[in-house]
Amino acid sequence: MRLLRAVCCAALFLAAIAGSAVSQDVTLTSRDGLVAVGGNLLGYDGEFYRVDTEYGVLTLDGSGVLCDGPGCPNLDDYVAELTISGAATIGNVLMPALVEGFGLRYGYSLRREEVAPNSILYTLTEATQNRVAGKFTITSSNTDAGFDDLLNEGTDLVMALREIRKPEIRAAIAGGLGDLRQKGRFRVLALDALVPIVAPGNSVHTISMPDLARVLSGEFDNWSQLGGPDAPISVHLRATTSGLGQAVEDTLLTPVGAVLSDQAVQHDSDAGLREAVLADPFAIGISSASETGTAMRLAVGGACGATLTATPRNAKTEDYPMTAPVFLYQPAIRLPKLAREFLGYTGSAHAQYVIRRAGFVDQLPEEVPIDAQGDRLANAIRQAGQEVPLEELQRMMTTLAGMTRLTTSFRFQAGSAQLDAQSRSNVALMARALESGQYDGRQVLFAGFSDSDGPAEANRVIAAQRAEAVLRAVLAAGQTIDTARINLTADAFGEAMPMACDDSAWGRKINRRVEVWIR
Repeated sequence: MRLLRAVCCAALFLAAIAGSAVSQDVTLTSRDGLVAVGGNLLGYDGEFYRVDTEYGVLTLDGSGVLCDGPGCPNLDDYVAELTISGAATIGNVLMPALVEGFGLRYGYSLRREEVAPNSILYTLTEATQNRVAGKFTITSSNTDAGFDDLLNEGTDLVMALREIRKPEIRAAIAGGLGDLRQKGRFRVLALDALVPIVAPGNSVHTISMPDLARVLSGEFDNWSQLGGPDAPISVHLRATTSGLGQAVEDTLLTPVGAVLSDQAVQHDSDAGLREAVLADPFAIGISSASETGTAMRLAVGGACGATLTATPRNAKTEDYPMTAPVFLYQPAIRLPKLAREFLGYTGSAHAQYVIRRAGFVDQLPEEVPIDAQGDRLANAIRQAGQEVPLEELQRMMTTLAGMTRLTTSFRFQAGSAQLDAQSRSNVALMARALESGQYDGRQVLFAGFSDSDGPAEANRVIAAQRAEAVLRAVLAAGQTIDTARINLTADAFGEAMPMACDDSAWGRKINRRVEVWIR
């Protein structure tokens, strides 16, 4: 900020020397009248002006200048505007719930109106002054359209059901919107999950990730290949132009180099997909967990790992292998103060309860007692190989005895030491919890686990390095954490507690993790 103001002051000084008399939309003059700069007003957010001048685009603090010219905003009647575009799964339910929760929390009265097909406008009015404070427009389409709108200056924020892709990253950087992968450019609003669904009465209740990929690609086309009846499989999913359809491809098909079968039926809506599956006893679909309705969910698992369903707890921990973060992308452009306050609200505890009521998974950490994790512990003993001796299992149980596991976990991108998107968000969440004093006087253990690909001792060392790296990342994110009040430690147990089979990339990713345990 100091550098920004210095640049602005330098530009104002140069403008005063130049004494340009060229007619402009606005002229901003310092309050002492000594310096002035003219230009085309690009925006005003209630605090700062953005002006395109002959010296480039400048951002000027409105409290230090006076505005003159036809382009000057009416400061008394200023209305903050925010446009949000993207995935309909978010825009139809979750985002309206958050806007309404924000208004209720901060005393704004809200008026909702449909201004165009799939587009709603919220007008926020200050109840005490009866003054319109903001107008938030939510346009529901799909993730691709949201990023297109951003790149064409048609929206401020993008609702996405997948991570931003490389061509979109490059286009945003080229358009001056910043690197949308970086800290501050995206946030995980909530969590969802990709869920295999079938009609009630289907005899198949569990499916493995590899088998699900084989079904989507058409390699498996009969239920008998999944332990069911001799009947053809009908595959349904959201259109691959949608974020949900693309997330299915990215999660299930791309890791094994497979492509979607031409026979798969694609749907433009969650409701259409669900109804098609319910109407066909031999259909299988991939749905958002928030939209499964009365369809039967299949558990995901295998012979060497725990069988998991898409419960909120399993989604928070990412133990469920198809957890789907719900993203909100923000370009490197200053938003109005009211919009920034709304973004801050979306990460608050109050907003997490709104998210839960809207049918999505919130990010509030839960503490899971060790006696509620019998399946995990039993699987650890059952699957322990010769390289994981009894002594190591006993060390793990002795260390974790009397502790509770937090649902805040950390996992890594495939083939990388980099945390995945949900885990990068969890770093910030964990840092804020430690800063707030939530765990003062307690031991917080970052416990590293690995897959079984390679020697067990080498894997334990790698898991320990990852645990230490996550701990350092949390400390760096929480600059005011008082380590004298919290006992922060790291340890690793390597292959000792597998969550899934290591015979696939999906299983290995689930097993490579850092958990947080509290005493």
